[in-house]
Amino acid sequence: MPRLVRSAALAAAGILVAGLAVGCSGSDGGDGDAKPAPTGPEQSPRPDPSSTLPASLTTQKLDWGGCEAVGDEPAPGSEWQCSTLKVPLDYEKPDGETIDVALIRTRSTGKGERIGSLLFNFGGPGGSGVSMLPSFADMYDSLRGRYDLVSFDPRGVAGSEGVRCRSDKETEAAESVDMTPDTAAEEAAYFKDAADFGAGCARDAGKLLGHVSTVEAAKDMDVMRQVLGDEKLHYMGVSYGTELGGTYAHLFPRKVGRLTLDAVVDPSADSTGHAKNQARGFQRALENYLKSSGQDPKAGSQKIVRLLKRLDAEPLPASGDRKLTQSLATTGISVTLYSRQSWPALTRGLEQAEKGDGSALLQLADAYNERSSSGRYSTASHSQRSIACLDAKDRTTPPEAKARLGEFREISPVFGEFMGWDTAGWCHEWPVAGLHDSPDVSAPGAAPILVVGNTGDPATPYEGARKMADELGKGVGVQLTWKGEGHGAYGSGSDCVDETVNAYLLNGKTPKDGKVCET
Repeated sequence: MPRLVRSAALAAAGILVAGLAVGCSGSDGGDGDAKPAPTGPEQSPRPDPSSTLPASLTTQKLDWGGCEAVGDEPAPGSEWQCSTLKVPLDYEKPDGETIDVALIRTRSTGKGERIGSLLFNFGGPGGSGVSMLPSFADMYDSLRGRYDLVSFDPRGVAGSEGVRCRSDKETEAAESVDMTPDTAAEEAAYFKDAADFGAGCARDAGKLLGHVSTVEAAKDMDVMRQVLGDEKLHYMGVSYGTELGGTYAHLFPRKVGRLTLDAVVDPSADSTGHAKNQARGFQRALENYLKSSGQDPKAGSQKIVRLLKRLDAEPLPASGDRKLTQSLATTGISVTLYSRQSWPALTRGLEQAEKGDGSALLQLADAYNERSSSGRYSTASHSQRSIACLDAKDRTTPPEAKARLGEFREISPVFGEFMGWDTAGWCHEWPVAGLHDSPDVSAPGAAPILVVGNTGDPATPYEGARKMADELGKGVGVQLTWKGEGHGAYGSGSDCVDETVNAYLLNGKTPKDGKVCET
């Protein structure tokens, strides 16, 4: 039961391509107003959580070597090195049991004075930075001139003690579960599947399941900073990576170097708030797609709703003996909204489905679910759910979710019901309790943090960028807006965005808060 929103990994699935060339406008006048990044407002320093860690962790020497192939992907080239970092399983017991965190890096090309390491998290939660960074490396070539590019698999993800909650066969079987149940029997099956998933995670992960939180991952990042030899953390976080970066800034404000947060998660929202935000964001992106193809957004949305209702009653034949269900079709539609350049794939998928062929939308859903042609599935959604359900205290009950379905349908006739049921199903009977309603990202005393919002972002709607900038604090959160489409802004085709972010990361030049880059 994957959520519609996971990570920037979708680009690696081969669906999304480079964006259109765009320019920069607004009262800022380009980069001419850029200024050196000042230090943040003076506050009494918060106690450093890393101060209790043993020196054996903070001064450990990493054994960098060649990287191995992962799954169906070939090993990255010889310019890439991999290693593992030891961190505490439980930061309340810093001298106790440790776990391994998988790292990958490529060294700076030396085309300028080296700044240090630039750490990346591409989203999720559950995305593997070890597999994603080589896929995106060309996008960051200018940054590599002065930084070592480094990424990692957060605890509970892939090579870092990754959680696996069910087998590939069980995952494929679960695709037949109706994620918008209409009858008592469908509802019982939906929540049984959810409970079974959590039980599988507990069997596989054991005590690790209670230690895969975003707070603990942020503390792991500070161990990385120290072991990599950096006085300050320089970081680019995308999607969920913005929440992780904001959490780091809250915990270690005096260790903040140059942090960029792109495709920003709203830090003020609880689980229900996030579901509403995402339903609103995907509906907005869908309507922008419909307008671009000359369709009335309301009429076009209702046409898709009718298609989904037909699929709910009778799935379409697709590839081999597999069928396109309502849930898989919803996933296939949503994946194309991550980039304007994938809108033609949506047109083809919808046209084929209307003619009785579900193959194209199923292929899109498989790409999102990271299902190979051999029937193997990535465990990214397993890690995603394990982290998200530990982070979130909210446990919406089935009756509460049902009572809100009308509100969700009003927000989005296409995605609302799917997201509304998800508020109860996602963490149903989860084996461990959640930690908070929303993350604390306040970072008094931190250096300015660049927060990048895209007005057409479906997965992390634009409004979250302003919320993040405000919650980071006055003089800390600096917002940059791109009037574009798709999930994320940097590397999506805007020279204005790329040049502004590069000036900040490479030269410490912070733009004026509120700068706007036009399409």
